[in-house]
Amino acid sequence: MREIVLDTETTGFDPDTGDRIVEIGAVELMNHLPTGRTFHVYINPERPMPQEAFEVHGLGDDFLRDKPRFAEVAADFVAFVGEDARLVIHNAQFDMKFLNWELRTAGYPVMPYSRAVDTLEIARGQFPGAQNSLDALCRRFRVDNSNRTLHGALLDSELLAEVYLALRGGRQPVLVLEGSGAGAARGNGAAAPGAAPRGPRPRPLAPRLTAEESKAHAAFVAKLGEKAVWLRYSMGENR
Repeated sequence: MREIVLDTETTGFDPDTGDRIVEIGAVELMNHLPTGRTFHVYINPERPMPQEAFEVHGLGDDFLRDKPRFAEVAADFVAFVGEDARLVIHNAQFDMKFLNWELRTAGYPVMPYSRAVDTLEIARGQFPGAQNSLDALCRRFRVDNSNRTLHGALLDSELLAEVYLALRGGRQPVLVLEGSGAGAARGNGAAAPGAAPRGPRPRPLAPRLTAEESKAHAAFVAKLGEKAVWLRYSMGENR
């Protein structure tokens, strides 16, 4: 199964009011694994860059002035995404609206929204009430985004590909059990034959939730009422 993890940078929020795409980045996955094929292009939006957008991605008028217009790269983009690959996008409605506006204007068929897999919707379903920005999900799944000082379409696509795998359950922590003799390292948590039982952890595991996420979760649980199962866990009734 072929999937394209995709991101765009733009001059603003709405193509219908004159905003345009200035960068597209995409990563190819085959059966949920990166193939190494990518698509990346900067685009001249043919309009000035608003300061608030420049502060997000750092792409200014001088840098973009000599870049190709969307119509000049449209054929390469369409060839890369193909006709039936799923498009994995964080907040897909935003990017699809811009891409389809640009494609339509350049004389190409638009892409149906049904092709999109929205990782923001997936994250909201899995972590209701939590922060689900790309940065927040990178922190949650321990995806290294230390090189991300500004938004960039290709870098964000590469990070999103890792987050997408984690959201699908493909990025599992490995449980390592230490025992006597040959030891016991098992990805499924099974101890090696003859291994000694493991005692308590010498140090508690570091929390994976931020303070903001914990506060949001507490507010969510409070709305469920006094019979919420989470309250039994917090009061030690999950023995």
